[in-house]
Amino acid sequence: MELYYVMTILDRDQRDKQEKIYKSLGLNVALTMMGRGTATPHHLDMHGLSPTEKAIVATVADRQKTNELFRQTMLKLNIDIPGYGIMAAIPIKSIGGINTVAYLTGQEPQGSEKPDLKFDHELIYVVLNEGHVDEVMAAARPAGAMGGTVIKAKGSGVHPPVKFKKISITKEREVILIVAKSSNKAEIMRAIIEKAGMQTPAGAFCFSMPVTKVAGLRKLDDEEE
Repeated sequence: MELYYVMTILDRDQRDKQEKIYKSLGLNVALTMMGRGTATPHHLDMHGLSPTEKAIVATVADRQKTNELFRQTMLKLNIDIPGYGIMAAIPIKSIGGINTVAYLTGQEPQGSEKPDLKFDHELIYVVLNEGHVDEVMAAARPAGAMGGTVIKAKGSGVHPPVKFKKISITKEREVILIVAKSSNKAEIMRAIIEKAGMQTPAGAFCFSMPVTKVAGLRKLDDEEE
């Protein structure tokens, strides 16, 4: 069965509406995580904006429900308009058991269809020491990143803090999620590693995952037309 991890990043005051859409489609698993945007104070002041607290609402769905989830979210929350949030579908390679598939999708698995891994966008997942988001984004933006969403995290395997090339890797961590065009991915990751990588106080490392369906990044596409 073709399954996707579907993630919506939007303002926190919209999360209840998104959760209701998930529920209306009979999706049994919906996880809501708290995050924040990466816009700098200078950028916010320049445009008269306030810092935005973000919610990341995620679920697992088959292809049909993924398409319907995108359709309803675009219709009800305008997610396809830049500034209203970002939505991405990431193909799942494997699931632990038939019962798990049945629980996640609400139906017994049929066939063994695998997702088409042709994609135009990728999700860059950056893990870094707490308090160094600005350094990472300062490296990522000139390389093509439009922005990111920060999630608080804690390393469970770092007791006490360890050092890598004399740089402390702390237990308190942050995660930055950056959705970018595949053509920009390598340059963004290279910039992060070179300017805010493990050899720096930011201690950042990153990896990427394919995104087969995306909404809210129209600005990226418009710039190439």
